[in-house]
Amino acid sequence: RRWTSTRSDPPTLPACRPCLTLMRDFIARAGGAVRSRVALLLGLALLAVLPAWSQDLQPIPALTAHVIDQTDTLNAAQRQALESKLTVFEQKRGAQIVVLVVASTLPEDIAAFAQRVGDNWKIGRKNIGDGLLLVVAKNDRKVRIETTKALEGALPDLAAREIIDSAITPRFRQGDYLPCRSVGACSRACSGASWARQPPAARWVCWRGSSPAAC
Repeated sequence: RRWTSTRSDPPTLPACRPCLTLMRDFIARAGGAVRSRVALLLGLALLAVLPAWSQDLQPIPALTAHVIDQTDTLNAAQRQALESKLTVFEQKRGAQIVVLVVASTLPEDIAAFAQRVGDNWKIGRKNIGDGLLLVVAKNDRKVRIETTKALEGALPDLAAREIIDSAITPRFRQGDYLPCRSVGACSRACSGASWARQPPAARWVCWRGSSPAAC
């Protein structure tokens, strides 16, 4: 849910090298029939993943506003009202909330897409990292709330899920895609953080993996 890099990296080639060596030795000792079957299975596995590899990822839009609607779901008045609300909140509290509405995140799931957007945009204040990203994938019927490090205590996973289940999903089912209630709930959560009254500063994200000196 956060783009503060808590997920573990996939195994690197050196870490997998013993497994590859064992597999190579097994195939070398096996008979011709076994080698043929192994080659056939590997070929089928490659064919299965090629379609996913061939799909391009959704491009990340430029961060130009607090509300970025690529589906034209919100009309101009709705978009401006929400933009003004988030701008005033940022000016008063310093924390930055951004809403992104896209048609679909495929071939990625919404979690991977939101992580990639957060890594690219780096919303939040320098030395604080108080950014919140609300992603709506309209055609996929998916919603995701991503936060930076400083918001972990103010908006834990359970609270984010409650906002989605109680303030977002019911209205979306009714065709109401204006996320005012959810943004209001996120704003209140941000306001409850200990740093909420600090003045705005330069935009940056204090990554979880950074050293204390860097943050």
